[in-house]
Amino acid sequence: QVRVMDSGGGLVQAGASLTLSCAASGDTNCISAMNWYRQGQGNERDLVASISDGGVVNYANTVKGRFTISRDNAKNVVNLQMDNLKTEDTAIYYCNAHVTATYCPGEYAYDLDYWGQGTTVTVSS
Repeated sequence: QVRVMDSGGGLVQAGASLTLSCAASGDTNCISAMNWYRQGQGNERDLVASISDGGVVNYANTVKGRFTISRDNAKNVVNLQMDNLKTEDTAIYYCNAHVTATYCPGEYAYDLDYWGQGTTVTVSS
């Protein structure tokens, strides 16, 4: 089992920066990708940024050039640096840990996703 704790949200003005943090514990050696999702009011939960255990990163087009995801494998921590925030970035942000079964074949029969409780980011104009 994996436990995920996300934090760092807050209320900021447009143009400001904020850093979200995510700490994973438990079967961390079974985690392949760590991801950040967000869900705005009335919207679906969308992928914002992802980083593999090998350091390969991907970003949603809406945040490219403004957000930076980083990962410390030794500490099992993933950060999301958000710069030049816009009002449309307002959402609940969720950290996700993706367990790949082949990383731990004796423990997991299939891939699983574990989620943090979410942290709220509000950007005012």
